[in-house]
Amino acid sequence: MARVDVLMPQMGESIAEGTLSKWLKKVGDSVKRDEPLFEISTDKVDAEIPAPAAGVLAEIKVQEGQTVPVQTLVAVLETEKGAAAPPAPSKPEAPKAAPPPKPEAPKAAPSPTAAAPAARPSGRPADGDGGVQTAEERLRTKSTPLVRKIAAEHSVDISRIPGSGYAGRVTKQDILGYIERAPTAPTAPRSPLPGPSGVEHPSVEAWPGDRVEPWSKIRKITADHMVMSKRVSAHVASFFEVDFTRVAQLRGKAKGSYSERGVNLTFLAFIAKACAENLRKHPIVNTAVSGDSTIYRADVNIGIAVALDWGLIVPVIKHADELSLMGIARAINDLGERARTKKLLPDDIQRGTFTITNPGGFGPFAGIPIINQPQVAILGVGAIEKRPKVVTAADGTDSIAVRTMGMLTMSYDHRVVDGADADKFLADVKQLLQEFPEGAV
Repeated sequence: MARVDVLMPQMGESIAEGTLSKWLKKVGDSVKRDEPLFEISTDKVDAEIPAPAAGVLAEIKVQEGQTVPVQTLVAVLETEKGAAAPPAPSKPEAPKAAPPPKPEAPKAAPSPTAAAPAARPSGRPADGDGGVQTAEERLRTKSTPLVRKIAAEHSVDISRIPGSGYAGRVTKQDILGYIERAPTAPTAPRSPLPGPSGVEHPSVEAWPGDRVEPWSKIRKITADHMVMSKRVSAHVASFFEVDFTRVAQLRGKAKGSYSERGVNLTFLAFIAKACAENLRKHPIVNTAVSGDSTIYRADVNIGIAVALDWGLIVPVIKHADELSLMGIARAINDLGERARTKKLLPDDIQRGTFTITNPGGFGPFAGIPIINQPQVAILGVGAIEKRPKVVTAADGTDSIAVRTMGMLTMSYDHRVVDGADADKFLADVKQLLQEFPEGAV
């Protein structure tokens, strides 16, 4: 028999640790090569980690709930001689399937005292004062190797810099801008962008008979991010009613041919296409706020919110303005399917510049979404359905007709996007949807 070490993998260069959230096998179980062995949670996504070789799970070194650095030995497999996988490289590749987080169902209903935060599992690095850092604090202070190198060269404390990246991460642009302003700026930025680590959720007493379920990592990150966004951005919303009758007609004609090519043509694809084309025309909507500066994004990367049983995740269509309607529809199908089947990679949910959320599929007329930081706008799509509508004929007479209608709501950051800017963008999106060119389908 040969022994094969199973290590905590590195899910991206900026990830320094992972939480082993669930064992999918128990000691003594047989496993096949590449069969899911355990689940991990990181600050980006959750993932099922495949077995590096076929054999028997002989030892479990890291228990469920423990957070350990990458490359930590988590288990040992026993394999037939010659069946062992080659030694893992010093920096292993991310597994093929990096899915969105999966909730951890509690084994038993906790007692009312469980409402208080549970003690952190062993294995978490301590901060400089001997306390334990949260995942969000580690995310900000670790950042990427390049950012840490720049910080070291300039003797800069990364934790002092307002991060504009995912979950408050300090990016290369953030630290370079900070260094450039350092001679004249105070040590602490005047208007920092608070990271999720500053979010506190009050405790509430659980009553007898209540069931207390601890948040999964994705729920915790989402909750922190939403509270932080409401605190940081000056949220304003505009509502536009859109006549989707023409889109419905074009979709009806093209659905068959799209389906033959393995693509489901949805109303969302038309909406994403209309937004992608108009974000170039209205660049202020495709920006981010960094301190007292506005970053005009060079790329148009549209995030599409996907509701899953275990939470919400926003995979991103990169360079959406360069894609045809077919390309956007295919990307929406692909990202949505990989989100549901746990195949997303960390890069799939990063670098978004504008977000679309589509709760209309569940039936609401309209809603007011929260901005996905550090973006400045998010579009919400209400239910698209047939409704009575006053229609004016060419001779000026009015009549009531049955039309396919839907409501678009955009929340935007009034610090940089004025009402006129938002409404001009939405007006152009509406016009394109109501006059969508048949040749573009």
